[in-house]
Amino acid sequence: MLKNFKHERLETNAGLLLVATMLSISVGGLVEIAPLFLIDDTMEKVDGVRPYTPLESRGRDIYIREGCYTCHSQMIRPFRDEALRYGHYSLAAESKYDHPFQWGSKRTGPDLARVGGKYSNEWQVQHLIQPKSVVPESVMPNYPWLMSPLDYADVGDRLRALRTTGVPYSLSQAEYDANVKQFGAEVAKTLHIPDAQKNLVAQAQEGNYDGDRAIVTEMDGLVAYLQVLGTMVDFSKYKPEDLVKYR
Repeated sequence: MLKNFKHERLETNAGLLLVATMLSISVGGLVEIAPLFLIDDTMEKVDGVRPYTPLESRGRDIYIREGCYTCHSQMIRPFRDEALRYGHYSLAAESKYDHPFQWGSKRTGPDLARVGGKYSNEWQVQHLIQPKSVVPESVMPNYPWLMSPLDYADVGDRLRALRTTGVPYSLSQAEYDANVKQFGAEVAKTLHIPDAQKNLVAQAQEGNYDGDRAIVTEMDGLVAYLQVLGTMVDFSKYKPEDLVKYR
């Protein structure tokens, strides 16, 4: 049968081409996805990874809204040149609460997986408002509108939506207590949805990310998000051989 099959027949028959395409995609998808359900080592066992706080989560929303992912990746590959420039290669565990993840593949600008704490809040604010003022060779556009007030009235609903995907934000006392056991009391408080707005304002005022405590701005959220990237896992606690199997 295959001996007499002509590829031209597949190319000129839309229905047959559609069936063959779907079959190819299905087989390829199963080959890639099925093994992940059959192994235990898909995700590293590391401490420190937690869901984003309400302010960090809103900052992440702004990061996505402004299309930052089109020029910046958040995935350091396990190669020497990558590690020398950006730091420890990215772990799957670091993205387990990201919906959607921001790994990316294009780097018009540098990778941001470990940018947290690398620069001061003041530097981040100036860089976002006018990039060339701190990096003369930058091709990044200006984002002065990020100093506008942050709309966080629906932050609780946003966290509820993430909760449906498996992110452990708490609604009940039982869920809150479970988060205390898993993340500690300080983190658990920031993950309680009924207090989301209060926690967002408190972090913005304490962190003073945009330099103005009088108002919570989009800049507060975005800088809070950038400053947490890559800071959750303390790699000094792990030997290279403890993580190499997950490359």
